[in-house]
Amino acid sequence: MDEIVLRAMAKWPDVPAVYGWLALDRRGQWLLKGERIANPVITEFIGRNYGADPHGGWFFQNGPQRVYVRLAYTPVVLRLADTGALTTHCARPVFRLEAGWIDQNGVVLLDTEHGPAAVDDRDIEALSACFADPTGRSLDDDALLASIERLQAGQASGLTLHYQQQHLVLQPINSEEVPARLGFVTDPQPAAGENACR
Repeated sequence: MDEIVLRAMAKWPDVPAVYGWLALDRRGQWLLKGERIANPVITEFIGRNYGADPHGGWFFQNGPQRVYVRLAYTPVVLRLADTGALTTHCARPVFRLEAGWIDQNGVVLLDTEHGPAAVDDRDIEALSACFADPTGRSLDDDALLASIERLQAGQASGLTLHYQQQHLVLQPINSEEVPARLGFVTDPQPAAGENACR
């Protein structure tokens, strides 16, 4: 977090949290009351001060005030750079992948050192170059499509993601199960009796 944020938290430790104002869409765009935040200075500030609480609620620490984020799907959205490297929507490079899934809609989900993430749908075609069969061989278009369709149907297919010397066998998952299995809350709410802003 930014030093100015840490100082503000220390100076005003009991500022009520905010709920229902800030959201993250499926492509990693920040929304304030439903409107896209286009100013890069603001989005970079949010990204530098974005994290999770112990209960799986994700928030932006705005000075002394915690602003909880409503998630369209996952708390992190991944993009594929021209170099082939994955980065988060907060411009953090991804080095470690713990597990991977494809849901019934074809969304690629990855558990990273930055948290549970969905790959931006605009980058799936480029990411498909990293897919292989269980032996590490590249797949032609028909074989790749068949593997993805099996995962979408909830069946194991052996489809493997190769990324920076890491090899993940992708598993099927239903989108309804994602928050509970990956440990996050899509729409954080204040606890009973909590002094909060809405």
